[in-house]
Amino acid sequence: MPESSYSGKDIQVLEGLEAVRKRPGMYIGTTGPKGLHHLVYEVVDNSVDEALAGYCKNIDIAIHQDDSVTVTDDGRGIPVDSVPKYKKSGVEVALTILHAGGKFGGSGYKVSGGLHGVGVSVVNALSSRLEIEVKRDGSIWEMAFERGKPVASLKATGKSKATGTKITFWADPEVFETTEFSWDTLASRMRETAFLNKNLKITLSDERELEPRKEEFRYAGGIIDFVKYLNEKKESLHSRPIYFESEGPEGVAEVALQWNTGYSETVLAFANNINTHEGGTHLDGFKNALTRTINDYARRQGILKEKDENLSGEDIREGLTAVVSVKLNEPQFEGQTKTKLGNTEMRSFVQSIVTAGLAEYLEENPKPARAIVSKSTQAAKARAAARKARELTRRKGLLESSTLPGKLADCSVREAALTEIYLVEGDSAGGSAKQARDRGFQAILPLRGKILNVEKAGINRALSSEEIQAMITALGTGIQEEFDLEQARYHKVIIMTDADVDGAHIRCLILTFFYRYMREMIDAGYIYIAQPPLYKVAYGKKHEYAYTDKELQAALRALPESTKYTIQRYKGLGEMNPEQLWETTMDPDRRTLLQVSLDDAMAAEEAFIDLMGDQVEPRKLFIQRHAKSVRFLDV
Repeated sequence: MPESSYSGKDIQVLEGLEAVRKRPGMYIGTTGPKGLHHLVYEVVDNSVDEALAGYCKNIDIAIHQDDSVTVTDDGRGIPVDSVPKYKKSGVEVALTILHAGGKFGGSGYKVSGGLHGVGVSVVNALSSRLEIEVKRDGSIWEMAFERGKPVASLKATGKSKATGTKITFWADPEVFETTEFSWDTLASRMRETAFLNKNLKITLSDERELEPRKEEFRYAGGIIDFVKYLNEKKESLHSRPIYFESEGPEGVAEVALQWNTGYSETVLAFANNINTHEGGTHLDGFKNALTRTINDYARRQGILKEKDENLSGEDIREGLTAVVSVKLNEPQFEGQTKTKLGNTEMRSFVQSIVTAGLAEYLEENPKPARAIVSKSTQAAKARAAARKARELTRRKGLLESSTLPGKLADCSVREAALTEIYLVEGDSAGGSAKQARDRGFQAILPLRGKILNVEKAGINRALSSEEIQAMITALGTGIQEEFDLEQARYHKVIIMTDADVDGAHIRCLILTFFYRYMREMIDAGYIYIAQPPLYKVAYGKKHEYAYTDKELQAALRALPESTKYTIQRYKGLGEMNPEQLWETTMDPDRRTLLQVSLDDAMAAEEAFIDLMGDQVEPRKLFIQRHAKSVRFLDV
């Protein structure tokens, strides 16, 4: 055994921004596309903070041909004078020292959107180059950095009466898996930011295409326009969103809500412009007030009789679209991803605002008020009718086979973390998959035909569907208020459908079901999409598979000129024998799986409404826009 030592000389201290470059995931979550786009958000957040402080009205984001990004604002400009403690300019301190800025108890900002305060210094650390231009104090100041280190000191390069900050950065290819920014991802985030900051103009432009693309986001109505946008492809119960706002010692709270005739609930909550995916005290206050106020109104109007049970929160929120936005001085974030608001004072603050505002609205608007209560009572009746169907989906024990669907070929391993289930399109492919699988840890559930589109159906119809019942029973978690992630029988749920239009439709129907009724499974990272090959290229005694047309062309080019080959085009999973299915799509050592995520809830919501909603035109436009660029829907 080699001799090892562990002494003072082995203790490594990472100074300045070295720690960020050494462990980038600790600061931006991932070095994949999500982390790459986070760089833009960090720079934009600084500009938004200037807007929140009342100094910035315009933010411009430009993606250049070399995938560098420039963010320009008309705020006050980062301070250029010396910071006494460091004997460096404010610009250099902000860009080279973690947790430096005007957001930590100083008088620079009352409210800020940056979640952890690491901000622009992390962007600098993870960029191969960053250039900054500051306009303030009558001058233009410039400075440049490479991988977080200054290449020249801050210097005045001209005169200007304007103020603001302009940052251009090149994401470091040594750090990131890709440095190619997505227009759709950035546009969705910038639209959301503009909604949350009334009258702030954000312009996004892309110079990479032959015809440069440009879009402007500015909303005079703020979150009222946000709710209208989310509901624009749905039929609303009342023409205008209900809106309240209030300011107090706790901070500022805004709430906008509007019911539609659909069955889905869309409630988005934000704290200091951060999407609090895990909810928190502001969302609790909103839900408590909503349930109590609607029930009180229904009883005063005699719609709910003395013998009737109160409407549940879930019944009241059926078909509701709402945005809750709070801004506070010292936000406390909790939860696994630090996106759950923990400030206790926000619960009662939001609750009092919604209680007073909604009660007043209901009294003054009797027609929409009755439509809202009627929608909720219908939801309650439908839920009661669904209870019998739901009983069929309950499981008496974690692996009690008597409750499992007959067509499920279960696995023998009982530890959920080690198991996976394939939801397979059709009995034929299901038969091949059953023969191909490793019976130890892989379960197979064949689904016959296209399952019910839950975007157009209520809970009672969904639970009366044989295929949906089979999925719920096999997975073991229950749904909606009975959902319990701890009871999941498998930690990988793999959707495996044909690589054709029908297969894509079935995949989307299954994803819609998970999105509406088992979203926690997606949040937990349990839902995956299998990628079967499109082609098999055989030559001599060898063969290889191609998963895209591009891969097929590459495989053919790699063959010697005189080689004779045959190409088999797979029209469906059923055309593959069990051995082929195993080696291409089911063998953990060789398969490729896409993990389904909901990083952008608003974009996902929009996609599902476009694809699975009642209106044909949005679906047509979505398919035309994305047909060439995506093969699998991964939202």
